[in-house]
Amino acid sequence: MRVVAIDGPAASGKSSTARAVARAIGFHHLDSGALYRALTRVALDAGLDLEQLDVPALLARAERRGLGLRPAGEDFVPLLDGAPAEALIRTPEVTAAVSAVSAVPEVRDWANARMRALAEAGVPVVVDGRDIGSVVFPEAGLKIFLHAKPLVRAMRRLAQRGGPEASDEEIHAEADRLKARDKADSSRPVAPLVSPDDAVEIDTSRMAFQEQVDGIAALARAVYRLPEA
Repeated sequence: MRVVAIDGPAASGKSSTARAVARAIGFHHLDSGALYRALTRVALDAGLDLEQLDVPALLARAERRGLGLRPAGEDFVPLLDGAPAEALIRTPEVTAAVSAVSAVPEVRDWANARMRALAEAGVPVVVDGRDIGSVVFPEAGLKIFLHAKPLVRAMRRLAQRGGPEASDEEIHAEADRLKARDKADSSRPVAPLVSPDDAVEIDTSRMAFQEQVDGIAALARAVYRLPEA
């Protein structure tokens, strides 16, 4: 099983870094959050109560709608009703509800089992999330924990939205939201955000994006004895 696990707090650049690393080393990128978003889409479409989630009903509906993962280039994309579901799972409605769904232990067990099945089938993957190295793939050959100062993460997140440059007030407000999210993620009872003891910690506050990608790719090539690009 060849797995590169990339963990880190919100807005630390996990997904973009993981995708670029996967491309650099010839692995597939697996975004753990896509599965939780797809399950949230199913729950919302079914009108399920997210505060008292009926997990068996949710998972049964997900199975009936064929929720799964399909390779698309370097990525795995979620499927619903036989079609790619990216547009359906990246809506504000899903974003607002996904934390409630992903916090349910039985939901996490379901998602974790599907991610493990891919790796156990021999698919080499770079997986990003908040508990990939600590819970989903504790045996991963390479674990990375990305982090950066809250203000840096706030500026990066606001820059992604496009449009006018963010004001100092907006940046500090976003940094405060990220700090609160960090605290909540680190203290949650189910799969809290932690840096595994054997993870390589990388502070990207002063690093260029390509610099961090090249560094992780070099580590992966050394661990898995991969050829140079």
